[in-house]
Amino acid sequence: MKKTKVITTEEILLTLCHSVTQVLAAAGNDKVAYSPMVQKIQKTCLRPDLGCFVLFDGGFSGLVIINFTSQAAMEIYRKYMMSMGMPESELANFHTSDEVGNVMGELMNQIVGDFTNRVRMELQTSINQSQPKMMAINKQVQIMINTQLDQPQARRVTFSTPNHAIFYMELSMDKTEFIQLHDFSPVQDENPDDIIANTNATDAEPVEVMTSADVDDDFLKDLGL
Repeated sequence: MKKTKVITTEEILLTLCHSVTQVLAAAGNDKVAYSPMVQKIQKTCLRPDLGCFVLFDGGFSGLVIINFTSQAAMEIYRKYMMSMGMPESELANFHTSDEVGNVMGELMNQIVGDFTNRVRMELQTSINQSQPKMMAINKQVQIMINTQLDQPQARRVTFSTPNHAIFYMELSMDKTEFIQLHDFSPVQDENPDDIIANTNATDAEPVEVMTSADVDDDFLKDLGL
């Protein structure tokens, strides 16, 4: 008998970890790593110095929180902005700056967006995300989901930057398992860049165009002239 494949909370968490590292790598932070050990926690909290949270619901409901230390937030922010050509002299100097909060909120939005896309392709279900909320805080703030979760589970993963700054990601979600009933091929996400490139290549193919002189010559030949 074929063994049934089961996807658990930890594997969903691993998918989220991959989204964090790949989005940050695309934003100029290509050596961010996460611990191979995950913590089981009782509650999710925003913690100093810069905290961000996003709610999601749909196939399953939950909450994602990323808590950045000031050092981690500034390192990620500066590398991201400089990778886009921003002069170092024009960058914000403090993690409490609105610009830093906006940039980290944008990255958080991209991370959860990548995660929801992976869930759609790999688990064949859909979840929707809320707008990220980012805030600079100096004390712990507990965050609770405004929906009733069945047997909520909370996990915490430690991340580190190349300069050894630390930040933490916390996930709270329903206790759930995805059980694969039969084999299927995950839907491949279409890359907009590839679509544009293919369109441009098609447009660039040479097309034979008849000039008015060619048309006149053919017409005269048909008349025997």
